[in-house]
Amino acid sequence: MTRFVQRWAVFAGLVVAWELLTLLADDPFFPRPTVIAGAAWELWLSGPADRLFLTDAVFEHVLPSIGRLSAGWGIAALIGVALGVALGRSATALQYAGPLLTFLRSIPPPALVPVFLLVFSVGTQMQLATIVFGVLWPILLNSVDGARSVDATKSETSAVFRIPKFQWVLGVVLPAAAPKIFAGLRVSLSLSLVLMVVSELVGTDNGIGSQLLVAQREFDFPDMWAGIVLLGVLGYALNTVLLAFERRALSWQPKRERTPATVEA
Repeated sequence: MTRFVQRWAVFAGLVVAWELLTLLADDPFFPRPTVIAGAAWELWLSGPADRLFLTDAVFEHVLPSIGRLSAGWGIAALIGVALGVALGRSATALQYAGPLLTFLRSIPPPALVPVFLLVFSVGTQMQLATIVFGVLWPILLNSVDGARSVDATKSETSAVFRIPKFQWVLGVVLPAAAPKIFAGLRVSLSLSLVLMVVSELVGTDNGIGSQLLVAQREFDFPDMWAGIVLLGVLGYALNTVLLAFERRALSWQPKRERTPATVEA
């Protein structure tokens, strides 16, 4: 409880410092946090009571963005874990696929947006393709590493008892690889938030990214900063949910040392 209070006290202190600095600077490009909070309230929380005070902008922009992010991240997670485990447990597949994977993951996802526009045209499919391509690699590579790290004794014991392949993957490989898989999922979750915004900057009229672009073009800096703060809040909330799920999913394991990728909620 003490650490929780300390963390939020530091956060509150930074917000107060931000307020004072922007008040002294009086720069229209950097509005005060109180002004940003007022803009956020008008944008998203000034709706009718029967809709929990949510405005039309929440349903037209925020929820579709969260849906794209979740769908893209979920598809990438399924593909990355399945393909990563298969490659990690194969003696030769990774040797052949390795150069291709290295080539593909070296391509910046925003550079492929024109390609996805040609293939899928403007719309949700293009946005999902951008998100999936960008967030796939941390999950895939961590899954490969986790699958390859299965203890040899466990593999030999499974072979002696003739455990079916499918049962062996679910009962031995995935639990052993789970810590590294979750590390990849955490990294990819942050990337999916970035790529969601990138995908919404091109050829779309809804989403948080589209709102940010409109606010920038209209020089509406409070609304622009409100969108930036909203992205930070979404990132924090999603990371907190994933960490809670990870702790529950891995609660059967001995206490693990924290890695740099682990971020406390």
